[in-house]
Amino acid sequence: MSESLFDTHCHLDFEVFDADRNEVLERAWQAGVRHILIPGTQQGDIASKALVHDTQIQLHRAAGLHPYFIQHHQPAHLAKVEEQLKQDQHLLVGEIGLDRTCPEWDKQCELFEQQVQLAARYRRPLILHHRKSQSDLLGILTSYLDELPSCKGVLHAFSGSAQQAQDWITKGFKLGVGGTITYARAKKTRSAIAQAPLSGLVLETDAPDMPLAGGQGQRNEPCCVADVFQALQQLRNESPAELAHALWENSHQLTGFLAADANGDSATY
Repeated sequence: MSESLFDTHCHLDFEVFDADRNEVLERAWQAGVRHILIPGTQQGDIASKALVHDTQIQLHRAAGLHPYFIQHHQPAHLAKVEEQLKQDQHLLVGEIGLDRTCPEWDKQCELFEQQVQLAARYRRPLILHHRKSQSDLLGILTSYLDELPSCKGVLHAFSGSAQQAQDWITKGFKLGVGGTITYARAKKTRSAIAQAPLSGLVLETDAPDMPLAGGQGQRNEPCCVADVFQALQQLRNESPAELAHALWENSHQLTGFLAADANGDSATY
């Protein structure tokens, strides 16, 4: 694998990787993965940074409260997220979002907006979770777009139409392209990704979840981002080199922000 790859969504801190995390990272390195972004899902997830000591892969992190655990989230947990953002200017905010299959919708919406407010206050990109909720997300996000960094974040596990894809990209978000595009039945999403501006795409695995076609029931790994890249090549007209370069640059726009300085100014690179 000659391309350098960036997995922008991998739950490397989940306990399913505890027994062989370094081996997983070695396989990822051999597949060309050079950077991995690890989202947070519950309070205290950032403490997991001590889990990995021996890897050449650059690890990036985010702090957030995921709607899957909405029944467990408390106000003190939100305060913990803010504390983490204050302590580490490189943290993104996520994985946060809205999920119509999860309970306590009103609490989800309130908690989501509170975390978006934190992202706006500290000028951090967002990692967004959605399930039957893209319009709901945008309904809340619209009021805060001007306060977020120029790269607003990434819509994780994008699925939807070409128009939805264009709308998110126009608003400053990247689309997370993962194992979904390896399934022939995902015609609408595959078509949307084929048509979307290349500047709005990033690669991801969502490991250990979202296995690729043929891997159902198996643990997903960050090394599989190389297979997602190959699947994306089949959908796009760019050369592999052009595609790889753009995805690399897009991913670094997501993670390469500078936090607001004491005067409230900010910059991206």
